[in-house]
Amino acid sequence: MFEEGQLYSPVTQHDDGSVEVHLSDNHPGRNDAHYLARRGEIAGAALAWTRGEPIPVIDYTDAEHEIWRTVSHELAPKHEKYAHSEYVVAKHALGLPTEHVPQLHEVTERLEPITGWTYIAAPGLVPLRDFYGDLGAKTFNSTQYLRHGSEPLYTPEPDIIHEVIGHGNQLASPRFARITEAAGKASLRVETDEAMKFIADVFWFSMEFGVMREHGEVKAYGAGILSSTGEMDEFGHMEHRALDLADMGTLNYDITHYQPILFCAESVDELEDVVGTFFDEVDDDLAAKLRAEAVERGLVEAPTA
Repeated sequence: MFEEGQLYSPVTQHDDGSVEVHLSDNHPGRNDAHYLARRGEIAGAALAWTRGEPIPVIDYTDAEHEIWRTVSHELAPKHEKYAHSEYVVAKHALGLPTEHVPQLHEVTERLEPITGWTYIAAPGLVPLRDFYGDLGAKTFNSTQYLRHGSEPLYTPEPDIIHEVIGHGNQLASPRFARITEAAGKASLRVETDEAMKFIADVFWFSMEFGVMREHGEVKAYGAGILSSTGEMDEFGHMEHRALDLADMGTLNYDITHYQPILFCAESVDELEDVVGTFFDEVDDDLAAKLRAEAVERGLVEAPTA
């Protein structure tokens, strides 16, 4: 099941005002004092920010711009080869810079005229309901830090490359943007944690790790795949299942490995009909009904008392 806290390194603000980011033991930057300090500095800027104020501007270093440049150039030909045309067209419409890290206000200035979405700063983890509630208001909470320079093509956690190249380009598609907004609005209708997790899991297997057929080939449209060179090399070899809400909302998965099971839409129309309609209509009762169906079909074990 989806556990958002696993995705981001915890952030602590100490009594003296300093900010510490707690990287996992296997993080490439775990023993890099300079990187740790930089992560704390960037997280601190987001923590100090108040909504309604200008988004924090990060003075990115030459090394950070080089990471963005390296990843952008690696991703570009893979997008042309592996991404669904809905994403590719949106990416060209958004026209993100490839030679420097964009500020979040720059992303908003490009994205808002296309689909009405805006970006705001987050230090790392945003509580699940807050994150999705903002999606319902066409607002995306984004980190501003970059992955460690020793492994520019790998990150164990979402960074600005994932949030902007992955999701920003996706949100420049009016059709993908509407599905994402619907997921956010769905979170405001449900009361139980189980229903909220069900929504988040369907989102994971669609807008994060979704694939779709196009001209007889399986293409990617999920932000998690399209912001990762490794995922793009691997997703075509994974098991591709038809869209199945009961399965998507209950399937266990490990975020630290490539996704071995993906759900494949036949078209954008089918994605809207199945996933988009689910987000438009889901409430606590429907989520519970779909989970009961998953139990009945043997997709998941019945909860223990």
